Amino acid sequence: MLNQFDTIAAIATPAGRGGVGVVRVSGTLVPMIAQAILHKVPNPRYATYSPFVTAQNALIDQGIALYFPAPNSFTGEAVLELQGHGGAVVMDQLLSAVLAAGARLAQPGEFSERAFLNGKIDLTQAEAIADLIDSASVQAMRSALRSLQGEFSHKINALLEQLILLRTYIEAGIDFVDEEIDLLADGQVQQKLSVLKQTLQTIFAQAQQGFLLNEGVKIALVGEPNVGKSSLLNCLAGRETAIVTPIAGTTRDIVRDQIQLDGMPLHIIDTAGLRETTDIVEQEGIRRTKLALEDADLVILLLDDRYADDQATPELLASIPSEPLIIRNKIDLSNHAAGVSPQGMVYISAKTGAGVDALKDKLRQRLGVQTQTEGTFIARRRHLEALKRTLIAVENAMDCVTHYQNELVAEELRLAQQALGEITGEFTSDDLLGKIFSTFCIGK
Repeated sequence: MLNQFDTIAAIATPAGRGGVGVVRVSGTLVPMIAQAILHKVPNPRYATYSPFVTAQNALIDQGIALYFPAPNSFTGEAVLELQGHGGAVVMDQLLSAVLAAGARLAQPGEFSERAFLNGKIDLTQAEAIADLIDSASVQAMRSALRSLQGEFSHKINALLEQLILLRTYIEAGIDFVDEEIDLLADGQVQQKLSVLKQTLQTIFAQAQQGFLLNEGVKIALVGEPNVGKSSLLNCLAGRETAIVTPIAGTTRDIVRDQIQLDGMPLHIIDTAGLRETTDIVEQEGIRRTKLALEDADLVILLLDDRYADDQATPELLASIPSEPLIIRNKIDLSNHAAGVSPQGMVYISAKTGAGVDALKDKLRQRLGVQTQTEGTFIARRRHLEALKRTLIAVENAMDCVTHYQNELVAEELRLAQQALGEITGEFTSDDLLGKIFSTFCIGK
């Protein structure tokens, strides 16, 4: 990111034609820029109707100006918002006038980054802003809003407080070597670590659900040619996404679609049928299929219910990197009942839709989808990884307690505290900040 002391500006509304467009400015030069554009500094936090002019006093537009003095603004700096007519030319001209008055163009996410650096929000709240904007479902939106309001942060900060108190207790004991064994032998440390572990596991489960709501699940449909993969994709999507014909090998390339299951995005990937072929195009499709399987969170193996169980050849099973969910399709031709067998196989007809509800129930079970998402907060992969490292450190600390290794207990708790601190931004590298905020839209 560039110099954080510069005054920055950007168009904060989507590009294109609209009723209203907003140019946002933040930094120490805001009062001077207000004088240049408005010929005055508006009263703080009052909507002021005013003409917007260039340095040559040429009229650009007229609209509403909002001024927020530091530190009482989103970024913690002086902020000016200019709301004009939402035409592309008008917004470009207004932004050019602001830049000419001393601001520079903001980088993606730089307004939110300044809010974080100035202590107005923590890192999870900053990320929740982008997640709220990108929400693909009502449930994801509500979860992102809970994170933005600080629900995730409060849970992490409460854990950090427990860790710090426990570290203080342990490290104080290191200074009194004669009492070290008594300190670890009284059972208090182990009990507190056990409670901490249980709390971590609960938060991890909530974060995992929030992660699924945020990023969704990649599901790859795999099977031999003509078992009904494209028909199943169309059935789940509710539209004709993939071409379906009786000819084996119709799907030559990866076909993707997205559906929602109880608000959770499912990224369905229809792959080329796996078989030996001399067709160069089909060979390339099979190569891409194998790459998609490696990237999938769940693989659905489709079998034709008209044939024996051994149609899943060893070569086909070997190409699947994880345990697949097995679906037997075409029960409209085999006359098998729809539903789930005791062995966990799902019997469906992608053509008629029979058994698809049972398939969705099985997916909910396999993916851990919760129909009740109240209290769920949005989470990202880095949050899950940090929570995993915290949990491992706490478990290691519990093991060290049983061996009366006071110094190692303190070290594991330090590692746990550092991992948790990465979530809220207490311990965060500049590289990570740059990576996070670069994914934001410009003007936010």
